Amino acid sequence: MAHLEKKTLIRANFQESNLQEASLIKANLTEADLRGADLRGADLRGADLRGANLEKAILIEVNFQGADLSNAYLHGGNGANLTEANLQKANLQDADLIKANLQSANLQEANLQLAKLHLVNFQGSNLQRANFQGSTLYGADLRGADLQGADLYEADLREVNLQEANLREANLYGADFQKADFQKADLYGTDLQEANLCKAKNLLFDQLSKVKILYNAKLDE
Repeated sequence: MAHLEKKTLIRANFQESNLQEASLIKANLTEADLRGADLRGADLRGADLRGANLEKAILIEVNFQGADLSNAYLHGGNGANLTEANLQKANLQDADLIKANLQSANLQEANLQLAKLHLVNFQGSNLQRANFQGSTLYGADLRGADLQGADLYEADLREVNLQEANLREANLYGADFQKADFQKADLYGTDLQEANLCKAKNLLFDQLSKVKILYNAKLDE
Protein backbone atom coordinates (compact mmCIF):
# COMPACT_ATOMS: atom_id res chain seq x y z
CA MET A 1 0.00 0.00 0.00
CA ALA A 2 1.53 3.31 -1.14
CA HIS A 3 1.85 6.16 1.37
CA LEU A 4 1.85 9.44 -0.56
CA GLU A 5 0.17 11.81 1.89
CA LYS A 6 0.70 15.50 1.08
CA LYS A 7 3.10 14.63 -1.76
CA THR A 8 3.44 16.99 -4.73
CA LEU A 9 2.64 14.90 -7.81
CA ILE A 10 1.70 17.57 -10.33
CA ARG A 11 1.23 16.09 -13.83
CA ALA A 12 2.47 12.72 -12.55
CA ASN A 13 1.90 9.72 -14.81
CA PHE A 14 0.04 6.96 -12.95
CA GLN A 15 -1.55 5.51 -16.08
CA GLU A 16 -2.74 1.94 -15.36
CA SER A 17 -0.88 1.94 -12.03
CA ASN A 18 -1.93 -0.20 -9.07
CA LEU A 19 -2.87 2.24 -6.32
CA GLN A 20 -5.27 0.00 -4.42
CA GLU A 21 -5.82 1.29 -0.89
CA ALA A 22 -3.11 3.95 -1.43
CA SER A 23 -3.03 6.84 1.02
CA LEU A 24 -3.04 10.07 -0.99
CA ILE A 25 -4.53 12.35 1.65
CA LYS A 26 -4.04 16.02 0.65
CA ALA A 27 -1.70 15.00 -2.17
CA ASN A 28 -1.27 17.47 -5.04
CA LEU A 29 -2.29 15.54 -8.17
CA THR A 30 -3.09 18.55 -10.34
CA GLU A 31 -3.39 17.46 -14.00
CA ALA A 32 -2.13 13.97 -13.10
CA ASP A 33 -2.66 11.14 -15.60
CA LEU A 34 -4.60 8.43 -13.76
CA ARG A 35 -6.15 6.80 -16.80
CA GLY A 36 -6.90 3.15 -16.12
CA ALA A 37 -5.35 3.31 -12.63
CA ASP A 38 -6.68 0.91 -10.00
CA LEU A 39 -7.63 3.12 -7.04
CA ARG A 40 -9.97 0.72 -5.29
CA GLY A 41 -10.25 1.67 -1.63
CA ALA A 42 -7.74 4.54 -1.96
CA ASP A 43 -7.88 7.50 0.41
CA LEU A 44 -7.85 10.82 -1.47
CA ARG A 45 -9.40 13.00 1.20
CA GLY A 46 -8.62 16.66 0.58
CA ALA A 47 -6.46 15.82 -2.45
CA ASP A 48 -5.97 18.35 -5.27
CA LEU A 49 -7.07 16.65 -8.50
CA ARG A 50 -7.82 19.73 -10.55
CA GLY A 51 -7.73 18.85 -14.24
CA ALA A 52 -6.72 15.24 -13.50
CA ASN A 53 -7.62 12.53 -16.03
CA LEU A 54 -9.32 9.57 -14.35
CA GLU A 55 -10.69 8.04 -17.54
CA LYS A 56 -11.45 4.34 -17.01
CA ALA A 57 -9.82 4.45 -13.56
CA ILE A 58 -11.27 1.96 -11.07
CA LEU A 59 -12.72 4.14 -8.32
CA ILE A 60 -14.78 1.65 -6.32
CA GLU A 61 -15.11 2.79 -2.70
CA VAL A 62 -12.52 5.56 -3.12
CA ASN A 63 -12.67 8.29 -0.47
CA PHE A 64 -12.68 11.68 -2.22
CA GLN A 65 -14.14 13.58 0.73
CA GLY A 66 -13.30 17.27 0.39
CA ALA A 67 -11.12 16.66 -2.69
CA ASP A 68 -10.86 19.25 -5.47
CA LEU A 69 -11.84 17.58 -8.76
CA SER A 70 -12.74 20.72 -10.66
CA ASN A 71 -12.22 20.32 -14.41
CA ALA A 72 -11.24 16.67 -13.83
CA TYR A 73 -12.45 13.76 -15.97
CA LEU A 74 -14.08 10.85 -14.14
CA HIS A 75 -15.50 7.73 -15.71
CA GLY A 76 -16.52 5.57 -12.77
CA GLY A 77 -16.82 5.37 -9.01
CA ASN A 78 -19.39 2.92 -7.69
CA GLY A 79 -19.89 3.61 -4.00
CA ALA A 80 -17.24 6.36 -3.97
CA ASN A 81 -17.32 8.91 -1.16
CA LEU A 82 -17.39 12.37 -2.78
CA THR A 83 -18.94 14.27 0.10
CA GLU A 84 -18.08 17.97 -0.01
CA ALA A 85 -15.89 17.37 -3.08
CA ASN A 86 -15.43 20.15 -5.62
CA LEU A 87 -16.45 18.83 -9.05
CA GLN A 88 -17.17 22.18 -10.64
CA LYS A 89 -17.07 21.88 -14.44
CA ALA A 90 -15.86 18.27 -14.12
CA ASN A 91 -16.48 15.91 -17.03
CA LEU A 92 -18.56 12.97 -15.77
CA GLN A 93 -20.16 12.07 -19.10
CA ASP A 94 -21.14 8.37 -19.20
CA ALA A 95 -19.73 7.99 -15.66
CA ASP A 96 -20.85 5.04 -13.53
CA LEU A 97 -21.41 6.46 -10.04
CA ILE A 98 -24.11 4.12 -8.76
CA LYS A 99 -24.63 4.53 -4.99
CA ALA A 100 -21.89 7.19 -4.76
CA ASN A 101 -22.11 9.72 -1.94
CA LEU A 102 -22.05 13.28 -3.30
CA GLN A 103 -23.69 14.95 -0.33
CA SER A 104 -22.90 18.69 -0.16
CA ALA A 105 -20.64 18.39 -3.23
CA ASN A 106 -20.16 21.20 -5.76
CA LEU A 107 -21.08 20.02 -9.27
CA GLN A 108 -21.86 23.44 -10.68
CA GLU A 109 -21.76 23.31 -14.51
CA ALA A 110 -20.49 19.71 -14.42
CA ASN A 111 -21.17 17.43 -17.38
CA LEU A 112 -23.15 14.38 -16.19
CA GLN A 113 -24.72 13.58 -19.55
CA LEU A 114 -25.81 9.93 -19.83
CA ALA A 115 -24.28 9.17 -16.41
CA LYS A 116 -25.47 6.23 -14.29
CA LEU A 117 -26.49 7.84 -11.01
CA HIS A 118 -28.84 5.27 -9.47
CA LEU A 119 -29.35 5.77 -5.74
CA VAL A 120 -26.71 8.53 -5.54
CA ASN A 121 -26.82 10.85 -2.54
CA PHE A 122 -26.91 14.45 -3.82
CA GLN A 123 -28.44 15.84 -0.64
CA GLY A 124 -27.63 19.54 -0.29
CA SER A 125 -25.37 19.55 -3.37
CA ASN A 126 -24.79 22.47 -5.73
CA LEU A 127 -25.95 21.25 -9.15
CA GLN A 128 -26.57 24.63 -10.72
CA ARG A 129 -26.45 24.53 -14.54
CA ALA A 130 -25.19 20.93 -14.49
CA ASN A 131 -25.87 18.82 -17.58
CA PHE A 132 -27.87 15.67 -16.74
CA GLN A 133 -29.22 15.07 -20.25
CA GLY A 134 -30.29 11.44 -20.62
CA SER A 135 -28.78 10.45 -17.27
CA THR A 136 -30.31 7.86 -14.94
CA LEU A 137 -30.97 9.12 -11.41
CA TYR A 138 -33.43 6.42 -10.37
CA GLY A 139 -33.98 6.59 -6.60
CA ALA A 140 -31.43 9.39 -6.08
CA ASP A 141 -31.60 11.59 -2.98
CA LEU A 142 -31.83 15.23 -4.10
CA ARG A 143 -33.24 16.69 -0.91
CA GLY A 144 -32.30 20.33 -0.64
CA ALA A 145 -30.16 20.15 -3.77
CA ASP A 146 -29.73 23.31 -5.87
CA LEU A 147 -30.64 22.41 -9.47
CA GLN A 148 -31.29 25.95 -10.65
CA GLY A 149 -30.80 26.12 -14.42
CA ALA A 150 -29.81 22.44 -14.61
CA ASP A 151 -30.48 20.50 -17.83
CA LEU A 152 -32.38 17.27 -17.09
CA TYR A 153 -33.65 16.71 -20.62
CA GLU A 154 -35.19 13.21 -20.83
CA ALA A 155 -33.44 12.14 -17.60
CA ASP A 156 -34.74 9.17 -15.59
CA LEU A 157 -35.82 10.61 -12.23
CA ARG A 158 -38.19 7.88 -11.10
CA GLU A 159 -38.63 7.67 -7.33
CA VAL A 160 -36.14 10.49 -6.66
CA ASN A 161 -36.49 12.55 -3.50
CA LEU A 162 -36.78 16.23 -4.43
CA GLN A 163 -37.98 17.54 -1.09
CA GLU A 164 -37.09 21.24 -0.79
CA ALA A 165 -34.95 21.04 -3.95
CA ASN A 166 -34.44 24.17 -6.05
CA LEU A 167 -35.47 23.45 -9.66
CA ARG A 168 -35.97 27.06 -10.71
CA GLU A 169 -35.63 27.54 -14.47
CA ALA A 170 -34.41 23.95 -14.92
CA ASN A 171 -34.94 22.11 -18.22
CA LEU A 172 -37.09 19.08 -17.34
CA TYR A 173 -38.34 18.43 -20.88
CA GLY A 174 -39.34 14.78 -21.28
CA ALA A 175 -37.96 13.78 -17.86
CA ASP A 176 -39.53 10.79 -16.08
CA PHE A 177 -40.65 11.74 -12.56
CA GLN A 178 -42.87 8.74 -11.78
CA LYS A 179 -43.26 8.37 -8.00
CA ALA A 180 -40.86 11.28 -7.37
CA ASP A 181 -41.37 13.29 -4.16
CA PHE A 182 -41.83 17.03 -4.84
CA GLN A 183 -42.58 18.15 -1.29
CA LYS A 184 -41.76 21.89 -1.08
CA ALA A 185 -39.71 21.73 -4.29
CA ASP A 186 -39.36 25.05 -6.14
CA LEU A 187 -40.55 24.67 -9.76
CA TYR A 188 -40.61 28.35 -10.70
CA GLY A 189 -39.92 28.84 -14.40
CA THR A 190 -39.20 25.17 -15.15
CA ASP A 191 -39.86 23.51 -18.51
CA LEU A 192 -41.92 20.36 -17.84
CA GLN A 193 -42.99 19.85 -21.43
CA GLU A 194 -43.56 16.14 -22.21
CA ALA A 195 -42.48 15.21 -18.65
CA ASN A 196 -44.02 12.18 -16.94
CA LEU A 197 -45.41 13.19 -13.54
CA CYS A 198 -47.68 10.20 -13.01
CA LYS A 199 -47.90 9.04 -9.39
CA ALA A 200 -45.67 11.93 -8.30
CA LYS A 201 -45.89 12.60 -4.56
CA ASN A 202 -46.64 15.89 -2.79
CA LEU A 203 -46.95 17.80 -6.08
CA LEU A 204 -49.36 20.67 -5.48
CA PHE A 205 -51.30 22.91 -7.84
CA ASP A 206 -49.49 25.91 -6.38
CA GLN A 207 -46.17 24.44 -7.51
CA LEU A 208 -47.45 23.67 -11.01
CA SER A 209 -48.89 27.17 -11.35
CA LYS A 210 -45.33 28.55 -11.32
CA VAL A 211 -44.03 26.25 -14.07
CA LYS A 212 -43.07 27.94 -17.33
CA ILE A 213 -44.17 25.16 -19.72
CA LEU A 214 -46.41 22.18 -18.90
CA TYR A 215 -47.46 21.31 -22.45
CA ASN A 216 -48.17 17.57 -22.96
CA ALA A 217 -46.92 16.67 -19.49
CA LYS A 218 -48.45 13.47 -18.11
CA LEU A 219 -50.34 14.11 -14.90
CA ASP A 220 -52.65 12.06 -12.69
CA GLU A 221 -56.21 13.34 -12.60
